[in-house]
Amino acid sequence: MHEISLIESIIEIITAEMPKHNIARVKAITLRIGEMRQVVPDVLLFGFEVLSKGTPLEGAELIVENVPTRWHCKICDQDFAMEDWFSNCPRCGKAEYHIISGRELEIVEFEGV
Repeated sequence: MHEISLIESIIEIITAEMPKHNIARVKAITLRIGEMRQVVPDVLLFGFEVLSKGTPLEGAELIVENVPTRWHCKICDQDFAMEDWFSNCPRCGKAEYHIISGRELEIVEFEGV
């Protein structure tokens, strides 16, 4: 359940940033999380609800933007999604590719008063 340590870090980061932006209470937090991070949304939301109690983040809306895993073929310059981790490029059939999205784990923004 790495979601709990993720939430602890988010709370710590945002709490440290709040004074810099003159914010006393957070209303919403937007996260961008790649599917390769294997974060379970329900666990993330529940963990946030529990761990934010008694903090300036309590009651804030947690918005999660899911980022699909995408690959880029080094041979034919094609970007694609793979259904099977052991597939080859759908255009040229080669296995010469690298990940271009799906590993994200970012606080995009937070709003407050």
